[in-house]
Amino acid sequence: MRAIVVDEKKNLVVEEVPTPTPAPGEVLIRVAAAGINRGDVMQRQGLYPPPPGISDIMGLEISGTVVALGPGVDGPALGHEVCALIAGGGYAEYAVVPASQLLPVPAGVTLIDSAALPEVASTVWSTIVTDAGLQAGDLLLVHGGGSGIGTHAIQVAKALGARVAVTVGSEAKAQRCRDLGADIVLNYRDQDFAAELAGQVDVILDIMGGSYLSRNIDALAVGGRLVIIGMQGGFTGEANVGALIGKRARIIGLNVRNRQLTGPGSKAEIVAAVATDEWPLIEQGLIRPIISAKLPLADADEGQALLESKDSVGKVLLLPQSS
Repeated sequence: MRAIVVDEKKNLVVEEVPTPTPAPGEVLIRVAAAGINRGDVMQRQGLYPPPPGISDIMGLEISGTVVALGPGVDGPALGHEVCALIAGGGYAEYAVVPASQLLPVPAGVTLIDSAALPEVASTVWSTIVTDAGLQAGDLLLVHGGGSGIGTHAIQVAKALGARVAVTVGSEAKAQRCRDLGADIVLNYRDQDFAAELAGQVDVILDIMGGSYLSRNIDALAVGGRLVIIGMQGGFTGEANVGALIGKRARIIGLNVRNRQLTGPGSKAEIVAAVATDEWPLIEQGLIRPIISAKLPLADADEGQALLESKDSVGKVLLLPQSS
């Protein structure tokens, strides 16, 4: 099969590699589309290696057709269209997926567009809803509102009846966030979110890490929850522990990729919650995939560059079968 590999100069190139064989509990998917995520960019840079035993081919979410079942897997049926959360291997014509991480294609969403959902849905639902307990009337602050995670989090929060504030870096992204329902939009280039929102925010979804730590705590309300899922602003930062204690606030560090396959807090548990609780919101039209571009597999380099640019809002998809 054709797949994207990283050469010695960290370029993304198409190569012929062996088609994977599904192990017990896995299925083989003919990939229709694969989402590009910031985790892929970090993996390319050597900062986010795949978990042990996982393909070093990038790609954390796909959609496609089931073409083979591994030992012990009774369903889904061959030929069934699905989307899936994976720990790696998506930038290819075929990928193996644990059967417990398959999701149906939501009604009203195309097979290709559904590839933009599994990773963001699993991340957003497990962080702001399951772990941080976002509920109607809360104020959610999302850093990077124009990203795939950000655009999805806005929609989830609004569907649940919460208010949403976002930080963005351009007016184009600001307007897209407003269109999705964001109530407060702050341009981090000339506005200080901590000053604007001091003591008001119930839940923060943070991709920055160290550089935003102190100001995030300033923005939290009493009982607030800061969920950190990224380290784009560094690995370390200073925290006012007195303020944290005084607000009875919590700092929660989370990711999805390195969780165990099954059991409490596992990827299987997250995917099941997404299917049960979020997929109906998508099928009601309250949440939709936000896609900036769809590119052939050979343009993976261009796709990652677009993802990191100021021009991209939402997800970028690769289409392995189109080139």
